Amino acid sequence: MTVKSKDKQVLVSARGSAFPPLEVDEGASVPIEEIEYVESGNYTEFVSEEIIKSERPDLGSAKVVVSGGRGLKNKEDFDKILNPLAEKLGAAIGASRAAVDSGFCDNSLQVGQTGKVVAPDLYIAVGISGAIQHLAGMKDSKVIVAINKDEESPIFNVADISLVGDAFEVVPELTEKL
Repeated sequence: MTVKSKDKQVLVSARGSAFPPLEVDEGASVPIEEIEYVESGNYTEFVSEEIIKSERPDLGSAKVVVSGGRGLKNKEDFDKILNPLAEKLGAAIGASRAAVDSGFCDNSLQVGQTGKVVAPDLYIAVGISGAIQHLAGMKDSKVIVAINKDEESPIFNVADISLVGDAFEVVPELTEKL
C-alpha cells in the first residue's frame, strides 16, 4: 500500500496479528521498500523496557492461545487449570481483564481492547464470559473454543466450538486425553 499525507504529523498503526504474513514474490511488480528512520523533531525519549521472560510462545504471535477468566476463581486455580493444557498444546497463556484485575496473572497476558490483540489458529477461552472488550482482542482467531458453565455467556456467540461445563472438570479431562 502506498499512503501519502499532507499533514505534518502522521501516526500509522496496524495490528500485526490481523493479517497473514506477506508472501514475497521476487518477480512482483509492486516493490517493497524499507524506509530509513527519519528524525521527527519530537521530544520523546525511550527510558526503559521491562520484559517478562517466559518459556511459552509469545502471546502476540502464538499459533495456539489458552486464556482464562474470572471463572477460574483465583491464581492457584488459574495456574493449575491452564498451565498443563498450555503445556500439552505448546500454547501461550492469555487472560481476560477480570482475571488480570483479580491478580490471577500479570497484565502482560491480558487479551482484549486494553490488552493484546491476538489472532491464533486456535484460541481456547476457559471461564471467560466474553465481554465485548475481550472479544475485540481475540475475535480474529481462526478457531475459537469456549468452555464455560453459563450457557448464556456471550463468548458462545463467537465460538466455533462451545462446551458448557465446569472448567474444573472439563479442562483436566481434556488435558489428560490430549
